[in-house]
Amino acid sequence: MNKRVKMLLIDVVIVAALLAFDQYTKMLAILHLKNNPAIVLIDGVLELQYLENRGSAFGMLQNQKFFILFVGIIFLMVILFFLFKLPAQKKYNIVHVLLSVVIAGGIGNMVDRFRFDYVVDFISFILINYPIFNVADCYIVVAMISLFILFAFVFKEKDLEFLNFKQNRYREMK
Repeated sequence: MNKRVKMLLIDVVIVAALLAFDQYTKMLAILHLKNNPAIVLIDGVLELQYLENRGSAFGMLQNQKFFILFVGIIFLMVILFFLFKLPAQKKYNIVHVLLSVVIAGGIGNMVDRFRFDYVVDFISFILINYPIFNVADCYIVVAMISLFILFAFVFKEKDLEFLNFKQNRYREMK
């Protein structure tokens, strides 16, 4: 089995495992938090509180399910495109993993929208009155910040040449 196929199979396993964990935590939130008072984990800092989010990030675009799903599907297609374009070199393995984490988070929230017409949120960071979120949101935010750091400070311009369409066409004509 070639290295590219092996890495893509690992990506699928990562997505499946993280998606299962996300859906499990949301099931627990529905069973134990829905119609119940918040569970205080750290007084004045962190609580578990059930919320049905019918919008997108920070509650924007309320009740725009189809638009949010459409944008989510386009976003996932773009990520998959980049995932398949990644060179099969070891230095890109972390990018594979991080893109898989983003995909798992996106699919986790999309599954909720298809099943319930809303996303189950339950983690409340009340210290700074932050909007309630879920495990899938954590996946997306942490992976995107990590990708930003990688692309801004670790990878050099030469490492990202695989993204340059014109250059790739030029190489193929030689």
